[in-house]
Amino acid sequence: MFTKHNSQSFRSLLPGIVMRPLAFEEKTILCEFKLKAGHDLPAHDHPYEQTGYLLSGRLNFRIGENWFITTAGDSWCIPENIEHEVKVLEDANVLELFSPIRPDYLPDKKE
Repeated sequence: MFTKHNSQSFRSLLPGIVMRPLAFEEKTILCEFKLKAGHDLPAHDHPYEQTGYLLSGRLNFRIGENWFITTAGDSWCIPENIEHEVKVLEDANVLELFSPIRPDYLPDKKE
């Protein structure tokens, strides 16, 4: 699959958190997230391996029992079913890859 820049719309996941799918196939999906300072992603886990790269901003990121202050250029990989959460310290732009594919992050059929 090839995706042109801005061919998918952002959609709200939580207050201050928007996401858009970029490219996907049978086993992975690549997504872009925009996170507003002062908002959080609450503690959660899921059956997907999650690999991310922070393009801009600053986050306080917990993976399992460990907290990390992340800045632009940092990356991570979270194994499936490991609890994690994020406190958004500065507006941030993130790229994340999920495997297996997350059906809830697929584009709407109308897009």
